Amino acid sequence: MALTHLDQRGQAHMVDVGHKPPTQRQAKARARLRLTPPTLALLSAGHLPKGDALAVARIAGIQAAKRTPDLIPLCHPLPLSAVAVDLTLEEDGVLIEATAKTTANTGVEMEAMTAAAVAALALYDMIKGVERGAFIEGVWLLEKSGGKSGVWQRG
Repeated sequence: MALTHLDQRGQAHMVDVGHKPPTQRQAKARARLRLTPPTLALLSAGHLPKGDALAVARIAGIQAAKRTPDLIPLCHPLPLSAVAVDLTLEEDGVLIEATAKTTANTGVEMEAMTAAAVAALALYDMIKGVERGAFIEGVWLLEKSGGKSGVWQRG
């Protein structure tokens, strides 16, 4: 399989997507922040010293999706039609799920993954005063739809 972000000389370049028709596209990604039970209890009760950590993480994720081409060098700027960041408290941390939507000629996988990653980082920033040992377990794409390749889902 050819690497699309390399030209004939092997140099990085932005892929020309101008010939592709705009289609409705959506991507969903996840991240997970692991926390100890005492920190999770503070988060759940809204008693963290810095305030509403979940709201801050949600807004940070949305803002990050909108700034993805500023962070990922070869990413195309996209007209996002929607970005949602959902945070679910689990037994051992927080599951972060980000969904990005657009009608464009390239996909929104990077926007969804960036939203999930930055939401996890913002959440860590909000809780680090009470738990520096918290950690982001991972960031991964769950699914994408639209474009020539259609639907993809993690198995």
